[in-house]
Amino acid sequence: MSDTYELKAEARDNVGKGAARATRRSGRVPAVIYGDKKAPMPISLPYKEIDMKIRAGGFLTTVATIDVKGDKIRVIPKEFQLDPVRDFPVHVDFLRIAKGAKLTLEIPVHFINEEASPGLERGGVINIVRHTVELEVPNDAIPDALIADLTGLDIGDGIHISNIDLPEGAVSTITDRDFTIATIAAPAVLAAEDEEEAEEAEGEGEGEGEGAEGEEDGEESEESSKEE
Repeated sequence: MSDTYELKAEARDNVGKGAARATRRSGRVPAVIYGDKKAPMPISLPYKEIDMKIRAGGFLTTVATIDVKGDKIRVIPKEFQLDPVRDFPVHVDFLRIAKGAKLTLEIPVHFINEEASPGLERGGVINIVRHTVELEVPNDAIPDALIADLTGLDIGDGIHISNIDLPEGAVSTITDRDFTIATIAAPAVLAAEDEEEAEEAEGEGEGEGEGAEGEEDGEESEESSKEE
């Protein structure tokens, strides 16, 4: 589980685009805390701290405590917005965490033991179908990542959700199928060779069929000559 952290926030009295721009000009990031059947709480946070947390990774899967004038609120970031041109944070949404609540989060997948995959040794490539998996997890046991082990996988093999050990108390939100996480795909050169071989085999089969038909026609001609 990612380490939790604490941020000191200031309450915002004014909301709206104009107020948000004024907050950013003062070197702070406008944000809001919502959920747990309570009224939304507009706040602002220090720009440098928020920018650092976002760029460090794991921001949306790490529980935090926000201190608003001594009122400490346990939250998890649900969404953040970046400026489309200058790429700095312009707004953050936080969800209050009720005691004992479970959270639905996108957990990243990490792949290990690539060197132990025969398919990759033969020049195959990992075709990643899902970089993240949506899980329902206890709020006090959020995993940093799911581990997908590539040991023994050959070209054409795949990893499904059933092949991954989920943390205790965590369940996938997709329950109706054993969905694919990744496959070991053939390299482009090998795939092209297989296609050529298939085409050659098909051509040989067609030639043999034509020969057989010719032989049958010849036999019929000989029988006709004998009858005459």
